[in-house]
Amino acid sequence: MLKNRELLPEELSNVCRAEVMNFNTTEELESLEGIIGQGRAAAAMEFGLAIKRAGYNIYVSGLTGTGRSSYSKSIIKKIAQGERTPDDWCYIYNFKNPDIPLALKLPSGMGHKLQRDMEKLVKSLKIKIPRAFDGESYEKQKNGIIQEYQEQSSDIMEDFNQYAKQKGFILKKSDQGLLTIPVKEEGPIGEEDFRQLNDAERKQIEADNMLVQSKLIDTMKRIRDVEKEIKERLDHLEIKVALVTVEQPIMDLKEKYAEYKEVILYLQSVQRDIIQNIEDFREPEKGGREDVMLEEKLKSRSFTKKYQVNLLVDNRDTQGAPVIYETNPKYYNLFGKIEYESSMGVVTTDFTKIKPGSLHAANGGYIIINMSDLARSPESWEGLKRAIKTNSIAIENIYSIAGIVSGGMKPEPIPLNVKVLLIGNEQFYHGLYNYDEDFRKLFKIKADFDTEMDSNQQNIMKYAQFISSHCNKKNLMHFDNTGVAAVVDYSRRLAEHKHKLSTRFNDIIEILYEADAWSRIDGAKSVTAAYVKKAIKEKYYRSNRIEEKLQELIDTGVILISTEDKVVGQVNGLSVMDFGDIAFGKPSRITAATFTGEKGIVNIEREVEMSGSIHDKGVLILSGYLGEKFAQDFPLSLSASVCFEQLYDGVEGDSASSTELYALLSSLSDIPIKQYIAVTGSINQKGEIQPIGGANEKIEGFFQTCKARGLKGNEGVIIPHQNIVNLMLDEEVVEAVRQNKFHIYAIEKVEEGIEILTDVPAGQRNEEGGYTEGSVFHKVQQKLEKYARIMEEVEFEEGK
Repeated sequence: MLKNRELLPEELSNVCRAEVMNFNTTEELESLEGIIGQGRAAAAMEFGLAIKRAGYNIYVSGLTGTGRSSYSKSIIKKIAQGERTPDDWCYIYNFKNPDIPLALKLPSGMGHKLQRDMEKLVKSLKIKIPRAFDGESYEKQKNGIIQEYQEQSSDIMEDFNQYAKQKGFILKKSDQGLLTIPVKEEGPIGEEDFRQLNDAERKQIEADNMLVQSKLIDTMKRIRDVEKEIKERLDHLEIKVALVTVEQPIMDLKEKYAEYKEVILYLQSVQRDIIQNIEDFREPEKGGREDVMLEEKLKSRSFTKKYQVNLLVDNRDTQGAPVIYETNPKYYNLFGKIEYESSMGVVTTDFTKIKPGSLHAANGGYIIINMSDLARSPESWEGLKRAIKTNSIAIENIYSIAGIVSGGMKPEPIPLNVKVLLIGNEQFYHGLYNYDEDFRKLFKIKADFDTEMDSNQQNIMKYAQFISSHCNKKNLMHFDNTGVAAVVDYSRRLAEHKHKLSTRFNDIIEILYEADAWSRIDGAKSVTAAYVKKAIKEKYYRSNRIEEKLQELIDTGVILISTEDKVVGQVNGLSVMDFGDIAFGKPSRITAATFTGEKGIVNIEREVEMSGSIHDKGVLILSGYLGEKFAQDFPLSLSASVCFEQLYDGVEGDSASSTELYALLSSLSDIPIKQYIAVTGSINQKGEIQPIGGANEKIEGFFQTCKARGLKGNEGVIIPHQNIVNLMLDEEVVEAVRQNKFHIYAIEKVEEGIEILTDVPAGQRNEEGGYTEGSVFHKVQQKLEKYARIMEEVEFEEGK
């Protein structure tokens, strides 16, 4: 018999001692600076933020609750405060191509000033221009020019009339225009009189009429020339008046923005456009009458809109570089959009309807996006990559990008300089790294947040400082040293390691809040270990309804679990049921039946497709183990079935593979197995026991089943020896072990486990290849030899 490795109570947990802490309450401690237990991630983050090169954006990897988001925000805000405040960005009207609004960059705060200045300018000109054209000076000059035109026109017509009179003609207006009528002393010559004239007279009149007509054409041309000249003089007068009114205020703006070339060019375009469209200012309101065309109504309502400044990004109140946390990274939220409005049945837009996205707000700084949110919007992901690659933000209709629609307004892209931080889990990172060729080029820094850290004295003190900081920030009652010790124990349990602390700080913070609440209910002055333990217990109780129902089914015999006697081919395995908010262990009956045949080991769960691939692999390993151990001198002629009894929802994992092997060995050897010893552990083909997950939950689950039936002192659990370091068992289990009412065994080999379960030696191989007489392995080998002989006889008979 091998020597059993039964664990001592001291090996079942690592309780933090309050005496080793050099403080009474966390109120005495300084607040924690930075983050604890994430040295690798912090170093990667600092480097990624320091390097200002293309593609060095950061992917922050880790589980939710490890502090990845809060740390990212805090360190970025700290760095951003010392960086330059980025420029303002505006969109202005493009007088050459209105469908492509121009992007204008100004130092922070200047965009708002330009916007206000342009509003004041337009408001002022709408008053001054009409007033200038209504003034006495303008009217006098205008009337003078018009009077001069009238005089010149009269003189030209007078010259013509004299000429026509000399030729015997007068000028008469008609519906057809101006007519030249021949006259005599007694008056105009009518048609009848004209016919009575002799041929010479008629020919003379016709010749004179040709001359008069020619003179009339020349006269009308002279009048049109005069009219054109006068109109040009009137236009020049209007321009002169407009220029006098407009030039000075725009000149003032040019002086104010003299160092900004783009603004000067813009103001020149504004001045030129105002003068060209001066009539809009002279009569800005045309609306009101039904006979005015819709287009004219719209024009009269918004003719000054093109002189507005659309302040897209206003950084006048920003201190340092901006830090934007985008919680809803839909396409338009990230990249901005162009809004539309409907007026009298017509949908319109203009450059003032351009709205910014969070990338615009973050330009020159940092943007943080949760990858799980971004993954729900594929067009946002593609757009983000495009923006990073091109270093520009283009505001486009999402349907234009997809090619569904075309045309419309297309604002000039804005240069982009931003550090992008994506926060996500490891699965997202590896999926993108392997299947998205752009990802590895654009996100070259990975800040990987761990879920645990070493449980040394330094980190324990930092944990205490973390608790102190949270108490101060959230106005919680401070924890005494016993309360901190209880939190450390809980952290070790979360980490599933005696010498590690969990960095899932969200889970820790929940316990801090709830322990604070329980202490306040009792009117305590500080949070002690009792309140921490109560918070943990009550939190568990709120979620363990299903566990209690399952335990009830076991207690009432609905789920068949034996914890007494010994049974051949039957073992109590252990499994963990994880529902997200709670995970607990429960025993499961595993049975094995062996008989003559060549089917090998049949996994019933696999046959009905209720098992996962890892579980199937574990079962297949058993055939390798049996073959190497017992079938060196004869073929392994075995049919066996292995089953998780009363299993209705599937099984996955290989932690029961050693349990299944024990059931097979028991069935083959006809040696019964103790039902009051439960087993967990994976196995390889060499018979070595391998570690499993959920050791604490599995042990406590079987303990509760045994406790419900009354502990008799022989119950226990077999675990892999590698899992000793993972044990952070409940105080109740530890105390039961201390009183010798419950036992926990740690094993390395199958032989150790089968001896504990049967009280029969496993057996040693001798020189002939057999095993020790009366041992488990000897009986197994005998049974397999018997099966082999039977199969040989069957084959012989069939051969006849």
